[in-house]
Amino acid sequence: MKTKSNPQSSTSDHQNGKIRRRFQSSAGETIFVFPEEIIAEILSRLPVKSLLRFRCVSKSWRSLISCKHFIESHLKISRKGSNLTPKRVISTILLPFYTLKICSLQPLLCRDLADAVDCDYPMKNPKNSVRVVGCCNGIVCIAINGKHFFMWNPSTRKYKKLPDVDDKMKRGLFITKYGFGFDEANDDYKVVGILSGFCDAGRYETMVKIYSLRSDSWKRIDVFNDGLPFDDSGKFVNGKLHWGRRFGLNSKWDIVSFDLGSETCASVEQPSYGESGFSPSLGVLEGCLCVLCDFPKTSVDVWVLKEYGVRESWTKVATIPYIDDPWKGPYLTPLCIGAKGEVLLVYGSSFMAFDEKESSFRRPKIRNLDTFLEADVYIESLVSLASYDE
Repeated sequence: MKTKSNPQSSTSDHQNGKIRRRFQSSAGETIFVFPEEIIAEILSRLPVKSLLRFRCVSKSWRSLISCKHFIESHLKISRKGSNLTPKRVISTILLPFYTLKICSLQPLLCRDLADAVDCDYPMKNPKNSVRVVGCCNGIVCIAINGKHFFMWNPSTRKYKKLPDVDDKMKRGLFITKYGFGFDEANDDYKVVGILSGFCDAGRYETMVKIYSLRSDSWKRIDVFNDGLPFDDSGKFVNGKLHWGRRFGLNSKWDIVSFDLGSETCASVEQPSYGESGFSPSLGVLEGCLCVLCDFPKTSVDVWVLKEYGVRESWTKVATIPYIDDPWKGPYLTPLCIGAKGEVLLVYGSSFMAFDEKESSFRRPKIRNLDTFLEADVYIESLVSLASYDE
């Protein structure tokens, strides 16, 4: 940082190997100017909203906050599991009209009153349906009316519209399943769309396409030949998208992964559940793949793959009984595990927190939140999509 001063009035202090410049102002006050690496260390721990304002402090601060290295450092700190401050819950609202609402995750686990706020997203219109395809590094991928896709950063309000996937596509095919994630090896954000429908002569067909932000285009890929995913939305963990599926004569449930880098599929080894008679579903908890085993009207077991690729690391972190509720569930998307082990998840069209140690339930209080279809967690970040257009 540049500071105007009288050279004869400046001195240097050495503290912990760092040089701190000290200037004497015309008014006789002592002004300390810290090295840029110290300033970057401090700023990297601040929320996005503050950093967006601080870009106006000086040209050097604007350059620092906008540089890729700083953005990655800020994201790394924000992603730490115990840090709830930058985490947000985005909910898809159906009634009285389609919209998205956002609230902070922290008050949902800290027993505070939360406020859901309306957000301005691309192509927002009460008549346009909206679904969250996935969240990654602060970027939320949304689908409008099932065919117009956007990558959108709610924190910076910047977005990119993807080319329509159905341009040169057979009439009658629609995207029925999808996924969004980051290909770290190629520094690329990608969207997978599985299209299916009745085409010529009433024949049912399927097609898989993948979009690359770097090439800004869709291409067809030949995958899932041994069985299509069952879930609508793929869960992104460890550079791969994951879906549950059933295949074979006995309709065995399987977890299939799709590597965004190599664009290949594989099966994920499951835990030794020990029991049968449950309905499985996939989720993500603290960046780890998880399986919800739903024993109808009885309980749900939550299994977490703590070390990806190591079957022995599957751990049952909670067994959540169904409460005495007229609707009787089911439990849906797991959202977070608190510092004390409290599990927050979607319960029908509301949120539920369960503390297994105390065998207690709690419904977080949220103002301005209507009936919602689904909810996802994302992290506030400065990640920009603009650099991919350069």
